[in-house]
Amino acid sequence: MAMGSFDGQRRMAPMADMNVVPLVDVMLVLLVIFIVTAPLLTHAVKIDLPKASSNVNITKPEHIEFGIRENGDLFWNGEKVILAELAPRFALASKQQPQPELHIRADRNARYESVAQVMSVAAKAGLVRIGFVSEPTAE
Repeated sequence: MAMGSFDGQRRMAPMADMNVVPLVDVMLVLLVIFIVTAPLLTHAVKIDLPKASSNVNITKPEHIEFGIRENGDLFWNGEKVILAELAPRFALASKQQPQPELHIRADRNARYESVAQVMSVAAKAGLVRIGFVSEPTAE
């Protein structure tokens, strides 16, 4: 707030204070409006919801351990198979519920062509969960 002095020779400078009274009035009106309307927004509809248990029912699907050696030998859960036998076996496995996962363990020096053929046959048969298994590095 500007204060005057008793010195008559000085000119009066314009007052540079901000008038905050209208701002306070507007804020109080908004506060009252929000206080009145807030209980109206929390109106809830009563619904009888079904009860559910919180226990998760986890069913672990079987998995197929599929091995590919460097020389191209194929192994289904440790049993040696040939490429022609894979399509019917994968088709039978894809019809199981839950569908088993295919874990491919390929030798480090195995040809990519062998791995791609196995993946292609499995995908055509309907297997959707295909993964690669590798050994962790020792550090």
